[in-house]
Amino acid sequence: MSTSLGQLEIIVSQRQSALVFLKVTLLAMPQLINMVMPIALFVAALMTLNRLQVDQEIVVCFAGGMSRWRVISPALRLAAILTLIALILNLWVQPASLRAMRGVLFDVRTDLASTLVREGDFTAPVPGLTVYAQSIDNGGLIHNLFIHQARPDGAATTYTADTGRIIKRDGKPILEMHKGSTQEFSKRGVLNYLTFDDYPFELSQLSSSSELVHYKPSDRYLHELLFPDLTQDWEQKNYEKLLAEGHARLSTPLYNLTFMAFALWAIIGGGFSRLGYGHRMAAISAAATVFRIVGFAVEAASENHIWLNVAQYLIPLAGMAWAMAGIFRQKVSRFIDINKASARPFAGQVGTV
Repeated sequence: MSTSLGQLEIIVSQRQSALVFLKVTLLAMPQLINMVMPIALFVAALMTLNRLQVDQEIVVCFAGGMSRWRVISPALRLAAILTLIALILNLWVQPASLRAMRGVLFDVRTDLASTLVREGDFTAPVPGLTVYAQSIDNGGLIHNLFIHQARPDGAATTYTADTGRIIKRDGKPILEMHKGSTQEFSKRGVLNYLTFDDYPFELSQLSSSSELVHYKPSDRYLHELLFPDLTQDWEQKNYEKLLAEGHARLSTPLYNLTFMAFALWAIIGGGFSRLGYGHRMAAISAAATVFRIVGFAVEAASENHIWLNVAQYLIPLAGMAWAMAGIFRQKVSRFIDINKASARPFAGQVGTV
């Protein structure tokens, strides 16, 4: 929703179709998925493991002789698969999709149909040129068109037309006007008046911009981030930012393993409780949140301090190590003893009989 709302300007101010809006939104999804994936995995694992624990399925596993590694290995395998998927998204899918999105936004920004003519408004796309249109229908046909062009030498030309349409002829954009007139006032003060049925107004002067698509650090591939072309002025000035983005691409997938370890710690890292695990789940959820926020902060700080890039890897690895230590600190016998204790009254009754 946040991504979609950020792109509403495409429809509101640039008068683009809903298809372009949907395309831009979908192209931004890989980056958003990578950010949300560890959190979604943590919540899903926490709810699933809690249900298994409440139903005593995990107690049965331990009572049946399963080791702790065997119990947690399916969850860790799932986290490892998602870590690999996140790495693929980070290294190839995200830069490819964001580059495509940047190209679409560039086309929207330089679209003459949306920047040159705005319904009911006087626009000045370039100095010395003023354009007005009374209305534009759904087919792109412009009604009651007015154009005033002032030249540097003092001459000026005014165009009026009943209808007009922006087309391409020989690969060049042209405003084709129908049933109108031109009034040209030369620098000598002579007024020339001409009526026409069809008149092509060249727009190549407006579209011959030297502006190029600029790729942000988030749009670049890993080799472009870790080994930028330092002969370019922008790369020299933003070298630290490029390195920080590159190391973030490699380190952020580790949070899938870290958050899965936190979820396992919340359920298996303590003894069995018939009252539930709400307090423990809340405390470990808060710890996972703090680790992720610190990770974001370190990633931002790495843009100014290169040595902090090492911390981008240490934070998720430290969180994972802490959670795994919490899992294996609790003895399996706690689960088995509780299970045996609940069965002792029945054993005593059988002996009496």
